[in-house]
Amino acid sequence: MKPSLQLKLSQHLALTPQLQQSIRLLQLSTLELEQELEKYLQENPLLEREEVEYAPQQTGVSEADSADTEKFEPDAATPPASSADDESWLGEESSYSSSPGSFDDDDNDYQDVQAATTSLREHLSRQLGLMSIPGRDQTLVQCLIDALDDDGYLTQSLEDLAETLPPELEIELEELQIALNHLQCFDPTGVGARNAQECLALQLETRPADDTQTLALKIVRQHIDLLAARDFVKLKKLCECDDEQLREAQFLIRSLNPRPGAKYAALEARYITPDVVVRKIRGVWTVNINSDAFPRLRINSLYAQILTRQRGSGLAGQLQEARWLIKNVQQRFDTILRVAQSIVDRQRQFFDHGEVAMRPLVLREIADLLGLHESTISRVTTQKYMATPRGIFELKYFFGSHVATEAGGACSATAIRALIKQLIGAEDQKKPLSDSQLSEILGQQGIVVARRTIAKYREALSIPPVKLRKTI
Repeated sequence: MKPSLQLKLSQHLALTPQLQQSIRLLQLSTLELEQELEKYLQENPLLEREEVEYAPQQTGVSEADSADTEKFEPDAATPPASSADDESWLGEESSYSSSPGSFDDDDNDYQDVQAATTSLREHLSRQLGLMSIPGRDQTLVQCLIDALDDDGYLTQSLEDLAETLPPELEIELEELQIALNHLQCFDPTGVGARNAQECLALQLETRPADDTQTLALKIVRQHIDLLAARDFVKLKKLCECDDEQLREAQFLIRSLNPRPGAKYAALEARYITPDVVVRKIRGVWTVNINSDAFPRLRINSLYAQILTRQRGSGLAGQLQEARWLIKNVQQRFDTILRVAQSIVDRQRQFFDHGEVAMRPLVLREIADLLGLHESTISRVTTQKYMATPRGIFELKYFFGSHVATEAGGACSATAIRALIKQLIGAEDQKKPLSDSQLSEILGQQGIVVARRTIAKYREALSIPPVKLRKTI
């Protein structure tokens, strides 16, 4: 077969570098966006961040002050006049601050967590230094301290621990047991336990001896499984006690700390800077871009002037890249704002009445409304957060499956979970509601939910089954 030349026409979609950058910026979280912008700022001398004094602002793009300078920043705006319908839940400022304490709402999705300044091992080692025991015993206690996990438990057996020590020390198991006895006298009480049962028993042993303490100690040492299963009938029989005695012992056990070392564990602070802020202004739920999440970028005026005088300076490519970035960042926030406002418009009952009023919503509905692709909506709603009077929520939170109602409508799964939580919260703890009973109650309200679905939603809410919710 002879080789030949042929012309073939075809169509295909090519992603330009600008489009690729736009898609990438859209799917980044606020923190990831800041990290990405810092990289661009370091690599491109024509791009710079404009530092401006804080003022109540709304989103917008200011016009360039000159032909050589392009800015991207929120325009200053006059705060809306107060009225009876204006719920100024953010106080006098029109934007949300990501610093701790900005919200008084208890349902915040984030909180300022202060890491422990003293670790568990440091706390225990200090106590060890104050003890008058032989040096060999001190060394063994320190070995046990180093083997503890973050909750204060000794997860290794003494036999396994002895094998890890140098053979020339000739450590006997009895010596390790003595060292463990020393450690279990340290603060916090319960540290050095091998399991939760021993941890609770160590704490009970330090309590004043009375009938309740004796009964609680017996339950923990011998019948902890029955207590976990809430088999109160069998517990009363085995412990030879009545309802009141068992109730007091149970209360005492529940007051103990099964994780004595947890308060010394260093916790990583988790912060969320919302991308948008929702407020009710004159009776209408309105979305604004959060100025704290809004980067202010511009073209460096000095380099821009050089470029206008020296066309061959080699900065033309970087100027174009800087303009692309400014435009794509602007487009990112414009898209987030449009999507967030559409979500709020459809879930306004949620903002008025809470989770029980959440309506079913799918990505396709917002995509069709805004003329965007469903994948774009998915990118916008992932790791983007909304600050509201009810707390801070990821945009994806407002989407979910639905359950059909007898009237032919649909009920959001979020609303059903909220109803289940309400019903269980108001139940008689001596006669808690079973999953079947919950299904029947919802059915009486026109919401058809199978018992298995109730169980799935209940487990998602971390609510134990009926047997474990029952009290004596």
